[in-house]
Amino acid sequence: MKNTETASNIHWHSAAVTKKERQQLHNHKSCTIWFTGLSGSGKSTLANAVDQRLYQLGAKTYVLDGDNVRHGLNKDLGFKPEDREENIRRIGEVSKLFVDSGSIVLTAFVSPYRQDRDLAREMVEKDEFIEVFVKCPVEECENRDPKGLYKKARAGEIPEFTGISAPYEEPNQPELTISTDQASIEQSVETIIDYLKQKQIIA
Repeated sequence: MKNTETASNIHWHSAAVTKKERQQLHNHKSCTIWFTGLSGSGKSTLANAVDQRLYQLGAKTYVLDGDNVRHGLNKDLGFKPEDREENIRRIGEVSKLFVDSGSIVLTAFVSPYRQDRDLAREMVEKDEFIEVFVKCPVEECENRDPKGLYKKARAGEIPEFTGISAPYEEPNQPELTISTDQASIEQSVETIIDYLKQKQIIA
């Protein structure tokens, strides 16, 4: 059971080096690129491909991946709705720290609930959150099934599996929608890089 007690004797300390100064050092703005979609839609693959391209361009970046985070920071959480909510809340807070550090952080999480994604958006400034809906039909995700999760979910071995026995709420107005069953990785990366240039996040 998680501790819900809130500490009262804590105070926010402003940093000596500002976010804007860190952005100027890195020669780009900072933001969260939030990849959301079904398991097997290609979120992690696309996030890492964009990360590699940004690295080649000299940007300061980091990828937060769903499985990796659940190995450490969120290893105490399961997949019930309340655990999924807390999972995304923590990721939103970590992402905000990366944005404050002047970095471009790319997150790859199913994040099935709009309310949770909206909360992560509200943690940063208006132009610092880019929601990328990695769109792929559940049938195609299931055909890919890179981790064998759909097979286990169909067999009843994984309860509350998004897309099978738990809901996924598609974004209403994402900044970008990438259909990975139609566009190649290379095309998808270019779409995102072009958007970042258009918004003057990178040169």
